[in-house]
Amino acid sequence: MDASALLQRAEKKLSGLHPVVAEKARQLIQQTCTEGIPIIITQGLRTIEEQDRLYAQGRTKPGNIVTNARGGYSYHNFGLAFDVCVCDVVKGNLVPNWKVDRRWHRVGQIGKSLGLEWGGDWRRLRDYPHFQYTFGLTLAQLRNGKKPPIVNAAKREKR
Repeated sequence: MDASALLQRAEKKLSGLHPVVAEKARQLIQQTCTEGIPIIITQGLRTIEEQDRLYAQGRTKPGNIVTNARGGYSYHNFGLAFDVCVCDVVKGNLVPNWKVDRRWHRVGQIGKSLGLEWGGDWRRLRDYPHFQYTFGLTLAQLRNGKKPPIVNAAKREKR
């Protein structure tokens, strides 16, 4: 699978992310694709309401628990996190493969090499699809209105 097709597919999900985080997600797609591991972005910015719906899953609504974070307690809510899925290519089509295998661990290692925090390293509720870049800000700081640094778009394009 060609990285440009994966990048194009990702843009809608990356649009609400902080520019630095979105760029790291693009780099992750490119590097994993180079190693023959196609990934797709499954989540980017998530509203507080969307987060609360996910939190209810497995608690007050049917399904498995997929997050320990209520609305406002996830870096997704501030555009600083994204989720991925490793894919198989079957007859030229991407097929998401949620079975955590060596490819998922390699994606995690590549993400960490880009400076991302990987949910696969968490002790409670390992979150293999999850990556975040927090700029050193806590969720409490973000909830209280502190913002990550603004990035000069022209500077980014010159790299």
